[in-house]
Amino acid sequence: MDRDQISGLAHADHPIAAPLDDDSVRSLLEHGVPRGDARVLDLGCGGGEWLLRALAAHEGVRAEGVDIDEGALARAREKARDLGVDERLVLHHRDAAELDPSHEFDLVLSVGATHAFGGLLPALAAAREHLAPGGRVLIGDGYWEREPSPAAVAMLGDFADLATTVDRVVADGWTPVYGHVSTRRELDDYEWAWTGSLASWALEHRDDPESSQALAAAAEHRDEWLRVYRDSFGFVCLVLRLTSA
Repeated sequence: MDRDQISGLAHADHPIAAPLDDDSVRSLLEHGVPRGDARVLDLGCGGGEWLLRALAAHEGVRAEGVDIDEGALARAREKARDLGVDERLVLHHRDAAELDPSHEFDLVLSVGATHAFGGLLPALAAAREHLAPGGRVLIGDGYWEREPSPAAVAMLGDFADLATTVDRVVADGWTPVYGHVSTRRELDDYEWAWTGSLASWALEHRDDPESSQALAAAAEHRDEWLRVYRDSFGFVCLVLRLTSA
């Protein structure tokens, strides 16, 4: 069972692959989509959940997503057909960093996918290449809420604290026009859903040769969360506009 398969099973009950509840996602999209006929791009879209929700909320929105996980893109296409929005959705199976910036978008998203670009500021640089004049970026990334252990840094990355994270974004030429800091409930709900969905699949498919691997992956992730980073990791989403046009 590869990493993409594990991720697909783990997100079965929490299709937004980030610690955000439905109300938070809705509010972020309301602040991020500037009008009902906007063009939206998700760099690292996974199962396309952000795009599907934007398309469902606005009949005139057109959206594109890019991801390297072919299985996740297939699930996004199937769900788009079920919702009747597939004609307004284009999905690209490739590295998000390699997408041709030939089209401009009113909203560019990258939530929980900044690692694909090498970090927060490189992800913002990539988003800028696809942004239409006056457009917005919705970015979501981790930060350290408290001093992390060396093990937590080695596992998740060398994040800054929240204030420093925002300062770096502002110094890079962006102005936050909205934001959301994930609550403890959102953070815990996400981790319980991730580990619980994967473990449930394993227990319901005991005869599958990959069942034991899935159950072990769920247990390992749960242990890492509870023992290594739960008390220090935070997550922030920012809706940004360029400070200088």
